[in-house]
Amino acid sequence: MKMYLDTSTPETILRLNDQEYEWESGRSLARDLLKFIHDKLVDNNCDWKDLESITFFAGPGSFTGLRIGATVVNTLSQDLHIPLYDQHGQQHQIILPEYGRPANITPPKK
Repeated sequence: MKMYLDTSTPETILRLNDQEYEWESGRSLARDLLKFIHDKLVDNNCDWKDLESITFFAGPGSFTGLRIGATVVNTLSQDLHIPLYDQHGQQHQIILPEYGRPANITPPKK
């Protein structure tokens, strides 16, 4: 089974082969993303071991959403020993988010 994941907006998109699922993840992305993916795998009579490859939309988009999504796909790819691709079809050992601009981080006051 091939998996595609996009966490760049508050609406997470997951594709498992030709099936597409949308989830209004909002602030529960970090807590519930793995459960969401696993539930959809089970709905397709599959499990983690059935994943053959992962494609991740690396950005631009939400700073936090992309970080969480990248962490999940990098971990799954490494643990399951399956190839990992960005949205352009380029294979990666690990995916780094592409934010589209520098992060808006407040500088330290001291």
